[in-house]
Amino acid sequence: MSDNWTARRIRTAVIGKGIKFNGSWEGEIDTGSDPAVHNITLDQIITISNEKAADLTGKNVKARSLEVMGTCVSMRCYIEGITPKEFITKVKTGEYDDRFS
Repeated sequence: MSDNWTARRIRTAVIGKGIKFNGSWEGEIDTGSDPAVHNITLDQIITISNEKAADLTGKNVKARSLEVMGTCVSMRCYIEGITPKEFITKVKTGEYDDRFS
């Protein structure tokens, strides 16, 4: 599958088809990202990382999920209402380790 498969899967999981997505954080370019609309849950990220496990380089679910979260940064997609970079920092500090079992 192509590299943008992850982006398409995130877009479908978050808001479905036909809605403007991948704007800017502040709304200066295109439509700004809105946490009420452009939001994905950690469970959805884990599901995407499991479906795409063969194409990702991470050794475990947490590492593969971090790769998917990196795509969320590019797409301006919030993760559980938090910007992806902040969420990634929390995951790396071990705050969500119980969810990656």
